[in-house]
Amino acid sequence: MKIVIAGAGAVGIHLAKMLSNEDHDIILLDSDEEKLKEIDSHLDLLTIVGSSSSLNDLKEARVKKADLFIAVTQSEETNITSSILAKKLGAIRTIARIDNQEYLIPENKEYLKSLGIDELIYPERLASKEVISYLSRSGTRQLYEFSGGKLLLYGIKISSKSVFMDKTMAEVAEMTADLDFRAVAIKREDATIIPRGHNRFSRGDLVFVVSKPDAMERVMSLAGKEKYEIKNAMILGGSRIGQKTAMELGKKMNLKLIEIDKDKSLKLADLLQDTLVINGDGRDKELLKEEGIHKMDAFVAVTGNSETNILACLLAKKMGVKRTIAEVENIDYIDLADNIGVGTMINKKLLAASYIYRFTMDADVQHCKWLTVSEAEVIELVAKPGSKITRGILKDMDFPDDANIGGIIREDEGIIATGETQIQANDKVVVFTLPSAIKKVEKFFK
Repeated sequence: MKIVIAGAGAVGIHLAKMLSNEDHDIILLDSDEEKLKEIDSHLDLLTIVGSSSSLNDLKEARVKKADLFIAVTQSEETNITSSILAKKLGAIRTIARIDNQEYLIPENKEYLKSLGIDELIYPERLASKEVISYLSRSGTRQLYEFSGGKLLLYGIKISSKSVFMDKTMAEVAEMTADLDFRAVAIKREDATIIPRGHNRFSRGDLVFVVSKPDAMERVMSLAGKEKYEIKNAMILGGSRIGQKTAMELGKKMNLKLIEIDKDKSLKLADLLQDTLVINGDGRDKELLKEEGIHKMDAFVAVTGNSETNILACLLAKKMGVKRTIAEVENIDYIDLADNIGVGTMINKKLLAASYIYRFTMDADVQHCKWLTVSEAEVIELVAKPGSKITRGILKDMDFPDDANIGGIIREDEGIIATGETQIQANDKVVVFTLPSAIKKVEKFFK
């Protein structure tokens, strides 16, 4: 696939890194020559110094022959303009990063499509939806729903209270034969393991599980996680993510939002009628005490500064908050933050890149998500009629060792996969895979 990426910011570079490892012809266009020189020395792709809103520069980037044009610069106007120009020049599909919620209104979205923009991506909206999803179910990490919640993927940390601890996959399967769930991966320290029957669960493992919704509570209980309702929450940071989260949850729970900027606090107080907005420094232990941090069921740090968010969540945990969520935009910090117990993490560039990545795949991909704390992704693919995956039961398939099928959605029903499962044409299949196996997995679904 010929792909042109406009913008060598965090999202653009991350996408370029992922796609350059695959069989794609990639051109990265940006006006920052020094940044492109650095990228040139590390990645196998072509870089062009120029403006993505310049017709001459777009022509030099061979947009005319592009299967996919991705505009992810820091400027919304540039992304919209360059996507329209790219389409007019001959790009087959265009994707533009936006910062304005109004463009997602159906009639506005259709208008932009008529101008040549096929897909819109709003990273802050993706991030706020992620936060809301995590706050809806306590005790889990990396919660993700498939087909409107017919199947769930979530991470659970194995503690000394868990009946899974020190047991093999086969032993757990035997003792929970009546329970609809499947462990599809284990994150242990810095490694991600695709488990088989002989693999043993250890204390501290982050286990990724696919289950039906009605099995989740019992799975959590067996994993040693207590169920609790989140009624009171505190948000640190009046960023777009903080605002959107508060607007969505203000009527559903008791919310407090702390913002350090006084003028911004006043504006937020007018905007967020159902949220108590406080002007102050959320890293101040005394302020947190005054605002009742000990009564909070959840604490969300979305200031836009990774270090501040990490430290604030650690402080909130120390002060008794059970559920903490930190926006960590520096990918290098993610493993460290996970190891020191920050809690759940969100990363806008990973969310945006996941959304875009599915358009680079040959198979019919419904959803794609790179997991924040693991070098792996979960993909929902449709089994095409006659595809290899439909030609036998799963245990007889030569499916890649670095991938695992968690479940399928057939005619609106979620089904947990076993070795005896026969996938049928048009089934939606939930696959957990390491990057090394993605292309091999795709071949089963073409």
